[in-house]
Amino acid sequence: MHISRYHFSCAALIATLLVSNSAIVTAAASVPASAVVPVQRDAAEFMPRGGLPNVMAKLSKGEPVTISYLGGSITAQNGWRVFSRDWLQKKYPNAKITGIHAAIGGTGSDLGVFRVEKDALTAKPDLLFVEFAVNDAGAPNDRIVKGMEGIVRKTWRLLPTTDICFVYTVTFRDSPDLGNGKMKRSTSMMEAVADYYGIPSINMGLEVARMEKAGKLIMKSDDAPVTRVSGDELNESAQLGTDAQGRIIFSKDGVHPYPETGHVLYMQALTRSFEKLPGVGAVGAHALIEPLSSDNWEAAVQFKLNEGPSLTGPVTKLQSRDGGVAQQFAARMSPLWQLEPGASLSFKFKGTKVSIYDIIGPDGAMLEITVDGKSYQAARFDGYCTYHRLSTLGIADNMPDTVHEVSIKVLADKPDKAGILFDRNKADLEKSPAKYEPTLWYAGAVFIVGELVK
Repeated sequence: MHISRYHFSCAALIATLLVSNSAIVTAAASVPASAVVPVQRDAAEFMPRGGLPNVMAKLSKGEPVTISYLGGSITAQNGWRVFSRDWLQKKYPNAKITGIHAAIGGTGSDLGVFRVEKDALTAKPDLLFVEFAVNDAGAPNDRIVKGMEGIVRKTWRLLPTTDICFVYTVTFRDSPDLGNGKMKRSTSMMEAVADYYGIPSINMGLEVARMEKAGKLIMKSDDAPVTRVSGDELNESAQLGTDAQGRIIFSKDGVHPYPETGHVLYMQALTRSFEKLPGVGAVGAHALIEPLSSDNWEAAVQFKLNEGPSLTGPVTKLQSRDGGVAQQFAARMSPLWQLEPGASLSFKFKGTKVSIYDIIGPDGAMLEITVDGKSYQAARFDGYCTYHRLSTLGIADNMPDTVHEVSIKVLADKPDKAGILFDRNKADLEKSPAKYEPTLWYAGAVFIVGELVK
């Protein structure tokens, strides 16, 4: 079995026991996630660890199989997610395979851990793919461990026979290191969780990076910028599969692969890995062993805004039948509340982390956020906001596990939208100023690691 190259500052973990290709079966004690020290790992395309024994058994018997795909925009594309379901269906024609789309562009494991139950586990999948290495690239090390471990523990607490597989994608920024055989930091942190729980992982970008290093592939087309991080634009087809030098064009932006090129290479890595899975691991429930990190986010919960928080001022509850953003995002966030200037949201909770599940877009607002008497302002608007997309308003993290008071007020002052938009998106503001004129905040749920307090 691959031995973790991570070091733990807590001596109690020295007693951890490793057995063959199975998961770690016992541990003497947990440590804070901050004690998991990052070490850049050597890259491997596939780490089988405990395998996917339950789903492989069902496939081989021709039984129905459900696969959930939890991730960001790369998984949301009509690429490896769709290809893998179709490939497995052809490989196992007697097994009816259902795919569950549980990916949201521009989001990482810090949102995934809160929504995994509703979006990915409701269908009781036999297999859960988790893809967040790209969107977690800027996240602190401890947050990656907390989020990824929380996803694992939530899944196995609810569905102990569901197999999990981590998948890692690549961008133009990290492909040079990967081409030299080194994983990026976020992937290395995820591997610590995968090691601990015996979860297989597939580095789908390793061969891509090797091809780029060999001069057989280019990561992006410099003359074709991407202006969105979610939506149908990301499924745009490549006009040419190769450039004038015969190199494969991986993607438009160095991140989101073309279906005909980059996603095909991802799929080839996945199929090579799956061919090695038969016979790996034992069929049965995955045991919830002692946590790797004592402060992981298994306790992450969400509450709709009418389930405890107080709403005052000009607030409208929107339903999908109302059309607009409520209808657009009904599958992920329903009902949805629209807060206008002067409206406020307030609540108390006991716990260590709090955020709000919301929607940002061209009509975004300025907010005043007060936590335990201390206030700051935040714009719910960014450089991509020529359109609406799901997001998370992070309020506070790593808090003492005590009772906290939170209030959020929508201000009349507007964000400096012209100054915030990326240069390439400013033309949209000039062309359609009316859609940027409103000042609104769309919120759907409160996310807490802990519990609400009345």
